[in-house]
Formats: sequence, structure tokens, C-alpha cells
Amino acid sequence: MYIATTQIRVRYGETDQMGYLYYGNYALYYEVGRAEAIRDLGYTYRELEEMGIMMPVAELSSHYFRPALYDNLITVKTILKELPEGPKIQFHSELYNEEGLLLNKGITTLVFYDPVQKKKTNMPVELYDRLAPFFVKNHE
Repeated sequence: MYIATTQIRVRYGETDQMGYLYYGNYALYYEVGRAEAIRDLGYTYRELEEMGIMMPVAELSSHYFRPALYDNLITVKTILKELPEGPKIQFHSELYNEEGLLLNKGITTLVFYDPVQKKKTNMPVELYDRLAPFFVKNHE
């Protein structure tokens, strides 16, 4: 399992009239978490695109438990529970407030896409090789 964390402070412009993080902005927080998780592996989305790989979102689900509030420092935990073997990759996101309370969970499924061939493709070998060690089972 691969886990990366990053923090985001809820900005005023991201909130609704109640001072809650607007529900549509949770997907943006998931995206920040994904981008930082990939960066922690030594890549950026831009570099993947330069390698000929796009990663469009194919599916998104989100479950809200309690609100994120204006000026809260949110911890975004991004988890890969499985090493992708085909063209799809699934990111699990968990958002926590400063007290460590779970605010939201989401799952975002992306596909690896070759824009030249105009078809799905597998994860780049370089990225696969960076992720694989996190999924090796210990045999004691």
C-alpha cells in the first residue's frame, strides 16, 4: 500500500455562506493529494504528459461525514491500496481536520491514456517500478 499526505488550508473563497468548504471543492483537494503523491514518487503530472501519458478521471465518489471549515488546516491522505495492473488506477482520499477527525472519504478512478494513439494504455514502467516496492509482501 502506498500512502502520501499533504496539507491544505481552507481558503475563504472555497467556502459557502456557512463557512463550510463547498462540496464541489473536495474533488480539487483530492487532485492536490494525487499530484503530491505522484510528486513524492519523483514525478509530476507534467512529466507524465511529456512521457505521452494523460490521466483523465473516469469515476469519482465522495462521502461527507463532517464539514471542513474556513481556515482549517486539512490533511489530505492519498492511498493506493492496489498496484495497478491495467489501464486504471484508483486513488482513495481521506480528509482530516486539525483534531484528526475524518471529514470526508473519496475514491477517484483515473485511466492512463495515450493521446497520440487515442486509447487507454498501461501505467508507465518507470512509475510502476517506483510504486512496486510499496506492494511487496513480507515473507518472514
